[in-house]
Amino acid sequence: MGKKMRNLKKSILVVSLIIIIGVILFANVYQRHQLYSADNTYKQITRFMDVLKIIRSYYVEQVDTEKLITGAIQGMLEELDPHSIYIEPKKLKEITEQFQGSYEGIGIEFIIQNKVITVVSAIAGTPSEALGLRPGDQIIKIEGKSAYGITETEVQNNLKGPKGTKVNVTIRRPGMAKPFDITITRDRIPIYSVMAHFMIQKDVGYIYVGRFAQTTVDEFDRAYRNLENKGMKSLMLDLRGNTGGYLDQAFKLADRFIDGRKKIVFTKGRIPESNTEFYSTEATTIRKIPLLILIDKGSASASEIVSGAVQDWDRGLIVGETSFGKGLVQTQISLKDGSALRITTARYYTPSGRLIQRSYEDGLYEYYTEGYDESVNSETKKDNGKRPV
Repeated sequence: MGKKMRNLKKSILVVSLIIIIGVILFANVYQRHQLYSADNTYKQITRFMDVLKIIRSYYVEQVDTEKLITGAIQGMLEELDPHSIYIEPKKLKEITEQFQGSYEGIGIEFIIQNKVITVVSAIAGTPSEALGLRPGDQIIKIEGKSAYGITETEVQNNLKGPKGTKVNVTIRRPGMAKPFDITITRDRIPIYSVMAHFMIQKDVGYIYVGRFAQTTVDEFDRAYRNLENKGMKSLMLDLRGNTGGYLDQAFKLADRFIDGRKKIVFTKGRIPESNTEFYSTEATTIRKIPLLILIDKGSASASEIVSGAVQDWDRGLIVGETSFGKGLVQTQISLKDGSALRITTARYYTPSGRLIQRSYEDGLYEYYTEGYDESVNSETKKDNGKRPV
């Protein structure tokens, strides 16, 4: 009986080993199938690594691997949408400054499109706005030297600088046959959200909100109280050129005008966490007075949230040009090296369910210049080809 028992135990052990090996093999096959299924993520990563190895081994010059990887990340995000971007550590600090601190420079927001510096917008109240820089303008030379192929870091090093110093740039503008030179005197770029507030008429107040930063609503409240003390009975809120900023600040500003637990904005994304709804408080925090909002082609994102909510609830009158058309919500995710991904995680909709986002299928350059071109074409039709100079 002892021998038979030992043989039985051996048989059980062998069978168990066979089962375990079978499970491992099946798991490996299943895992490999998973890796190579769907969009073949593992296979594509392997392909990328093969290309990187070949470049490092055979390229005619020594390559900067970090620069190559950064370029690859940026190229990958360009395949998504115009607002999903990779932010290098130094650039992240500068972007944070624009919404929380201050800096000195020429005052533009830009992208590098096809290796050329392309103006997204001139920041309100800056030297670039005063000189008339427009969305779509391309900076092709800095101090007489070609800016083709320049990196974001080099742009910052060349265009930022102490207040009062000058920089010469050459601009190529859509619709103009020849580039032209301008000299920009650097200044302290304002980080305040409320750029101006005053009484236009005896009982009409004016507040200009240039961006949506951390302190926007607090600044607005102070400006509003100041005008209210001066006898304001109706308000003109200027959001022209306001390219947006923090979503929560847009919601809170709209909440100043809309009461009764009404929906101000809602977002929809691929994952449940991206689906949110924002409602106004039961009662407004400011006195209900006639409201007019000014917008133009440069009014985007958070500006459109405020304008859309006011328009959908018939709370005020929207006057001006067609706004930019940005209905995408970005979430910023920090990376270990101090850089960050700002990736689109949802679309936002006005209370009535309107998606304002314009198409970007024709590329970034067309996306950023289209709104301006529409405005120019409209004016051209009105004045039979005459343009102001």
